[in-house]
Amino acid sequence: MTEATDTARVDVWLWRARFFKTRALACRVVEDGRVRLTRGSGEHSRLDKGSRCIRPGDQLVFAIGGRVHAVRVLALGERRGPAEEARTLYAALDTAQDDVAPGVDTPDPARQGDGPEQSPSS
Repeated sequence: MTEATDTARVDVWLWRARFFKTRALACRVVEDGRVRLTRGSGEHSRLDKGSRCIRPGDQLVFAIGGRVHAVRVLALGERRGPAEEARTLYAALDTAQDDVAPGVDTPDPARQGDGPEQSPSS
């Protein structure tokens, strides 16, 4: 394989893996510095551009809607397919926290514009 096929843009990959409804939302989260990358060599960095490349074996940590997701990239994918296909692109890591620390506000950008939130029933 060539270098070009061994990597993918992080915003495209997050969209293909169905963490975000649109590439624009994925790109915004990356540009806001809310995605951390750990390479297989142990190199850590906070991603700042949607055009940054990731490759299989990399680990990503990011929060969506108050939940922290830690995943290992298994494959890059060629399209945004059905959810079953998207789940083959990554493996969830056990180090992910179920909730963000109290008081930390992390809105769910994938749900913006979906309408008013419903309050839980009593």
